[in-house]
Amino acid sequence: MLTALTGAYGDRADAVTVAGRSASYEELLGAARAVAADIAGTRAVAVTATASLETVAAVVGALLARVPCVPLPPDAGPAEREHILRDSGATRIEVDLARKHATLAAGSTAPAFASATGDASTSAYASEDPALILYTSGTTGPPKGVVLTAAAITADLDALAGVWQWSAEDTLVHGLPLFHVHGLVLGVLGALRTGSRLVHTGRPTPEAYAAAGGSLYFGVPTVWSRIAAAPEAAAALAGARLLVSGSAALPAPVFRDLEALTGHRPVERYGMTETLITVSGRAGGEVRPGTVGTPLPGIRTRIAAEPGAEIGELQLTGPTLFTGYLGRPEATAAAYTDDGWFRTGDIAALDEADGVHRIVGRASTDMIKSGGYRIGAGEVENALLDHPRVSEAAVVGVPDPDLGQRLVAFVVAEGVTGAELTDFVAAHLSVHKRPREVRFITAVPRNAMGKPQKKRLLTDEFEERT
Repeated sequence: MLTALTGAYGDRADAVTVAGRSASYEELLGAARAVAADIAGTRAVAVTATASLETVAAVVGALLARVPCVPLPPDAGPAEREHILRDSGATRIEVDLARKHATLAAGSTAPAFASATGDASTSAYASEDPALILYTSGTTGPPKGVVLTAAAITADLDALAGVWQWSAEDTLVHGLPLFHVHGLVLGVLGALRTGSRLVHTGRPTPEAYAAAGGSLYFGVPTVWSRIAAAPEAAAALAGARLLVSGSAALPAPVFRDLEALTGHRPVERYGMTETLITVSGRAGGEVRPGTVGTPLPGIRTRIAAEPGAEIGELQLTGPTLFTGYLGRPEATAAAYTDDGWFRTGDIAALDEADGVHRIVGRASTDMIKSGGYRIGAGEVENALLDHPRVSEAAVVGVPDPDLGQRLVAFVVAEGVTGAELTDFVAAHLSVHKRPREVRFITAVPRNAMGKPQKKRLLTDEFEERT
């Protein structure tokens, strides 16, 4: 999976740069091998996935040791962190890059490491071994662990390298979180697979992107929106080869502004944690705003539409799909149709002339994409309801020019402020899951079956509490 570390592309002193610190392939491999030796035999390991060389070394070390790696969001609250550790059974580790070893994190309740024997990095990685367990929010309940194999990751990265013409000649630039598919699988493992130099900017600011001098840039719509609003920074990207946007729909005005300022029409792609990237525009191909391209090699898609309808649920099959939700066979089975196609839950349309896909929206109003993050409304609602002064809560996503969608919480509560509730959620879940706005109401509107009618919350007829 990590071709660059075999010496296939030589070595560079700055092969991997994260937040201003650089390492050669040799240095990274040395640190990762030491981590692999420290964790050999462990059931699974969890690492707080900060934007750092330590995170890269920890993930690579886990892959070398054939130990499933669980990236933890750095801003995760104690409840979310404890759920992930308990659900995965992972041992939390901290990596000391200077000393090139991993240690049990303070306060971890997981069992101690098994003794390491031999060089863990010499073991061949079985293609169906679990490589990563990424936790993703559902519409209800706590996050579920998505199990991804080495085979799925390799198939996806090789397919993307082909359609994006991604090679060792590239310098990849991004500043995305390292606990998601976009930033970690594509943005780190993709660079180590193709041999492209990696520059992770730490924070994805327009100034940092402009100064990086890359040929290939990854970003979520929020990043691209901010770059489009900074003309000088955007102009600095004119020398790039390809701009890629994902994790949420890129607004057409941002697409047009980027094209005007950089000379590039950004390529959009579509994927999920459970499927990795399955549909994408092509480097050098026709790119239209609002579309996500055609299926990658090996991927088949179909639109499950009602008779006479032009849109329906996007369903797909292929080698990049996950093996299941960790410990949740019923949820895994429910994610597939009777004939074995994965249900994405996204509503899509297909251009019959050229096979280009357009994502229309979610089948459920409870899945919100904000700033490139996929957030389940139910998880945030449960956190709000944990507050002793909150009796009802409903969370929705509303259009936002910067974030794509922002979280708005409608709550029935007494004796508490909106700011206090926002802080309460941020302390219990990841900070990016906090509501950006809290509105107080007298009751959550419900139908005869007691199900919340969230669409009514955003209509003029619905009155907020005075």
